Amino acid sequence: MVEADVEFELVLDSRSHLGEGPVWDEVAQQLVWVNLIRGEVHRFDPADGSDTQLDVGAPVGAAAVRESGGYVLAIESGFATLSASGELEQLVDLGLGPTHRANDGKCDAFGRFWAGTNAYDFTPGRSTLWRLDTDGTATAAVTGMTLSNGLGWSPDSSTMYVIDTIPGILSAYDFDGATGELSSARVLVDFAESEMPDGMTVDAEGCLWVAMYAGGEVRRYRPDGELDVRLPVPVANPTSCAFGGPDLRDLYVTTGHQLDDPGELGPDSHLGSLFRCRPGVAGLPAGRYAG
Repeated sequence: MVEADVEFELVLDSRSHLGEGPVWDEVAQQLVWVNLIRGEVHRFDPADGSDTQLDVGAPVGAAAVRESGGYVLAIESGFATLSASGELEQLVDLGLGPTHRANDGKCDAFGRFWAGTNAYDFTPGRSTLWRLDTDGTATAAVTGMTLSNGLGWSPDSSTMYVIDTIPGILSAYDFDGATGELSSARVLVDFAESEMPDGMTVDAEGCLWVAMYAGGEVRRYRPDGELDVRLPVPVANPTSCAFGGPDLRDLYVTTGHQLDDPGELGPDSHLGSLFRCRPGVAGLPAGRYAG
């Protein structure tokens, strides 16, 4: 284990309440991310530093690019699509009611969209990881969690990784790409008490990058679960990370502050902003929803 000497760059001083779910759109060469509780889907263009947003009108846990255009979303009530002009259409109502919200999600390499839901009060056992197949069918893939969070797949898609934040568990599953079924669950990383693993991504070497909320760092774990690298982030609350850029070698990190009044942030605070670094390894192309 080493602490890498990598410098983070502030690329967007967004000061988001809870920036989450970064995903690189290779076609547009832009980063898609969400401001979760505020219900915003953002597109950051590194070519000119611009950031545009679409207001969903409800909390949005994750967004992924659709092959047919626009986005697929995990929202408070279930799954939906969002057009490039901001038109929202419900796909699946999961019937969870006002006690739950959507959380982190992303697409696998086969065009399916995966996202977690959790109780607002984080009651143990009430969080579920859902799979949205390309025909629009939603299936509860992993139940009994507390805060379903970061997701990723090995480069050959034979293994899926799932984080349950509050108990601090990163699990690995055998993954069947043809059916989307999970099997042979095992704990890959059991985090120390009070540590909060949040969103994650996987690089081209098969290593896992985990954002440590309230821990001020992103960690790289080897496929066997051994801690390999620690990258200190300039703010306390990194929420997730994704590789992007023309060569997929830029690591973007979203952050949050979760203050009711952003005015409480000091003039020099960058909590909730978007950061980027070059850690010396490439990422994997992001999946796109094929439904």
